[in-house]
Amino acid sequence: KEKKQEIFNKFGKNATDTGSPESQVALFTYRINHLTDFLKKNPKDFRTQRALLKLVGKRRRQLDYLKAEDIERYRTVIKELNIRK
Repeated sequence: KEKKQEIFNKFGKNATDTGSPESQVALFTYRINHLTDFLKKNPKDFRTQRALLKLVGKRRRQLDYLKAEDIERYRTVIKELNIRK
């Protein structure tokens, strides 16, 4: 819960801005990194693998939306989160 608040404070407009594309992408990225580390230790957990793939797709759709709306915001999010396309 504290980590989510920290992410929303950093990437959202304010602490309660949970719906902006930047904050959503940052939260998805945090969860993707967490699940990736978990899958390295548990390679046969296929439910987690499926959840990871769904999260990657959600993040990709959010990034595509952000790119279409405002390319500068897209570039800053990509740069801050070290996401490569």
